Amino acid sequence: MSITRPTRRQLIVAGGLAGGGLLLGYAFAAPSRRALAGRSVAGGKERMLTTWIKISPDNFVTVYVPHSEMGQGVHTSLPMMAAEEMEADWSRVRSVQAPAETAFANDGLAKGYLTHGISVPSVLTGIEDFAMLKIAEHMNLQITGGSTSVRFTGHYGMRVAGAAAKEMLVRAAARRWGVPSAECVAAMSVVSHKPSGRSATFGELAEEAAELSPPRNPVLKAKVDYTIVGKRIPRVDIPAKVDGSARFGIDIRRPGMLYAAVKPAPVFGSDVLSFDADKVMGRRGVRKVVAVPGGVAVIADSFWRAKEAAELLEVKFDAKGNDARSSATIYAQYDKDLAANKGSKDVELGDADTALKGAGRLVEASYRVPYLAHACMEPMNCTVWVRPGKAEVWVGTQDALGTAAYVAGLLDIGVEDVTLHCQYLGGGFGRRGSQTLDFVAQAVAAARSVDAPVKLVWTREVDIQHDCYRPAVTSVFRAALDAGGNPVAWSNRYIGKNEPAEAAHIPYAVPNQSIRYVESPTHVPFGAWRSVAHSQHTFFTESFVDELAHEAGKDPFEFRRALLKDRPRHLAALELAAEKAGWGKPLPAGHARGIAIQESFQSIVAEVAEISVSPSGELKVHRVVAAVDCGEAINPDTIEAQTESGIIFGLTAALFGEISIEKGAVTQSNFGDYEMVRLAGTPAIEVHIIESGAPLGGLGEPATPPIAAAVSNAVFAATGKRIRELPLKNHDLTPHSAKFARAAD
Repeated sequence: MSITRPTRRQLIVAGGLAGGGLLLGYAFAAPSRRALAGRSVAGGKERMLTTWIKISPDNFVTVYVPHSEMGQGVHTSLPMMAAEEMEADWSRVRSVQAPAETAFANDGLAKGYLTHGISVPSVLTGIEDFAMLKIAEHMNLQITGGSTSVRFTGHYGMRVAGAAAKEMLVRAAARRWGVPSAECVAAMSVVSHKPSGRSATFGELAEEAAELSPPRNPVLKAKVDYTIVGKRIPRVDIPAKVDGSARFGIDIRRPGMLYAAVKPAPVFGSDVLSFDADKVMGRRGVRKVVAVPGGVAVIADSFWRAKEAAELLEVKFDAKGNDARSSATIYAQYDKDLAANKGSKDVELGDADTALKGAGRLVEASYRVPYLAHACMEPMNCTVWVRPGKAEVWVGTQDALGTAAYVAGLLDIGVEDVTLHCQYLGGGFGRRGSQTLDFVAQAVAAARSVDAPVKLVWTREVDIQHDCYRPAVTSVFRAALDAGGNPVAWSNRYIGKNEPAEAAHIPYAVPNQSIRYVESPTHVPFGAWRSVAHSQHTFFTESFVDELAHEAGKDPFEFRRALLKDRPRHLAALELAAEKAGWGKPLPAGHARGIAIQESFQSIVAEVAEISVSPSGELKVHRVVAAVDCGEAINPDTIEAQTESGIIFGLTAALFGEISIEKGAVTQSNFGDYEMVRLAGTPAIEVHIIESGAPLGGLGEPATPPIAAAVSNAVFAATGKRIRELPLKNHDLTPHSAKFARAAD
């Protein structure tokens, strides 16, 4: 998923807050924030050295992570980065979800996202830090998405916090012993003074260190000195998920809790006109029937009773004319708008129109992908207890503080009056972000109507049919090849400019480019979906590049290689993936390879898919080889797991993923007609990591975009059939030669 950039108004307001605070001096800002954090989470003789780091007398370090754990491993990798700089003993480090409180707003994320690593003079560091803090507080920033956790929070937050804590501990030890700080060394959660032989644990020094102000520009370690980062550290969340003690939102139980099930409007955007509560109020356990945003909720003493009653409920909706919409009419609208509108500028390089007019060989193609659901294994759910002037919330969310602020807005109370307990997420992929909290709004509406905690749970059918979907997109291409088969012009017109802005851009050396977009809104709600717009555009662009290679009579790998000669990181990833996959080496009969590459979230991933197509047209993906350049490997084990996960997620979309609209509503309802790649259909996946030394890139999303194109390109190599519309399950993949043989019989 991506993160919405702050508005001009938000920046002005936050900047004004920062400017006013500077009159008092930055030195007062950090300690006061640390004190607020300490009041929330530090008890007894525990001490907060920075906002994210707490030390207890027993010499344990607790790292508060301002991101949600949804299987991507950030509750391990971010503490690793803090512990590395701190020189902590990893066996004595704990990882905890940061509270959904303003004191834990993520200024490291704000700094990374807004400055992109641009350095300011050291004299201005305090001003910059204070401004970023105020922006984070004003935006209630604690979001998990956009593959930002390690590359932004880790680099600009956790590393700095760890290094600052170490310097504070060293200074405290030096002051205690009356020696220069330069003579003291921190290692394995102990500070030592070798000349005198004295030493003290972090826990013994914490109280004195907490009296010091965190340094503004702590010295960060060189990579050559790392002892934790770069190692295969087991994820801290795995044991609880294996033994069943991990608590997800759907596991919540509260004394006196009631349950809510929803009868949603089938057609998106409909209004509730009326409903007959009398028909279900007499049923056993039913307590109340109440209108909620997007439908009507039944509240009962068990979920099953609420669900059964909701299904029987008679509700009249106003579809506002959208019940005439379908996938066919939406695609027809796209085609009409693309034909009638030149669109808005995305990329204009050289003079593509002139180059196309003078083309010796012109290649044209139109591509399309459908809406896709998130299909998280844990359906949407939220538990809310509303009391006078206060609310308590239990939910798995990708933005704990942002969700607390959202609930506060719904109830017209302060964010400090909302206590939000962020649970583990049984899948997020963008669905549980701060801009898609429709299920939370329903839970709040239901809970405020009764004097008890209410747990709202969506059924799988509601979850599939009322998602905020990955948008359906149509993309049209034209390209010109010169006499040598080299592309000299690239024209692309596509529907809908969604984040990130660069998703439709190409890395290839084509001198004339015109990439433009046309907005064509529909009634179908959409939201961030793993890798966001990269997932659609990589399928489009990498498939079309493959078309150009075959039109030019060139090997697809060599064709790309020649066009990436000035992109060393891309070239290295492409070559490594091809080498490890055995590109060009013989394959069994019926097998073929396809290749694709994309840069997203500052990481580059190249993938080679090996597939087979049987004479009857049955497709099987046997093997996927990925080369990953995310700059630096924080935890290689997590890189491999996230790459595997991203490939499987993208493979599901390529093979099966399709949300269809008929009469304004979604036709799919459960995993029976919204299929997933299962264990038996999962290919062997190999991950090869490149340590390029480039700035840190993300890893939760970048492996998803290339897989659809890699598989589709392999299908063309095996069958001669070019796939321009997903999913693959909708195509007859019988190889041309087999069909001709049957016709001859």
